[in-house]
Amino acid sequence: MTELMKNPKVMKKVQDEVRSLIRNKEKVEETDLDQLQYLKSVIKETLRLHPPVPLFLQRETIQYCKIHDYDIPAKTRLLISAWAIGRDPKIWERADEFYPDRFMNNSIDYRGHHFQFIPFGAGRRICPGMQSGILVVELALANLLYLFDWELPNGMSKEDIDMSEAPGVTVHKKLALHLVAKKFQGVKG
Repeated sequence: MTELMKNPKVMKKVQDEVRSLIRNKEKVEETDLDQLQYLKSVIKETLRLHPPVPLFLQRETIQYCKIHDYDIPAKTRLLISAWAIGRDPKIWERADEFYPDRFMNNSIDYRGHHFQFIPFGAGRRICPGMQSGILVVELALANLLYLFDWELPNGMSKEDIDMSEAPGVTVHKKLALHLVAKKFQGVKG
């Protein structure tokens, strides 16, 4: 929601998608989610910039290996930063910009097959709760966007939104986002 409030054009585009595809219903249901491709792109872009766990648990190499021009001896402890990978300008054009369109018509997904996008890890140690977590986020965000119009509190502008993140094992905003919700009049019920 924070990224959407800072980017009103993206907010409008994703709300238009949800509201045009989900009509005459009281709420968005799980069966509706496959239609919401831009919503999925918004979530991917959010996870690219704000991975739930920015620094994965350390791993230790069992044997010598060479990755690109780096010699990595056996028993070397490695840390992987999903945060740094998601913001690497060698991988991502406009790496620090919130731009969900980069994921439209793109096969990059959460499953760890694309090492430029690994918000849940990859391989045997991928997050076991990834599928249910994504489902919950998609459903919750789709309903928030379908049922309500969102505004910043009086006197606040999008430039006033603090994007700072608090330190910790998982990522969360340093300061909470406060919004005003107004029921969307086009919803049945």
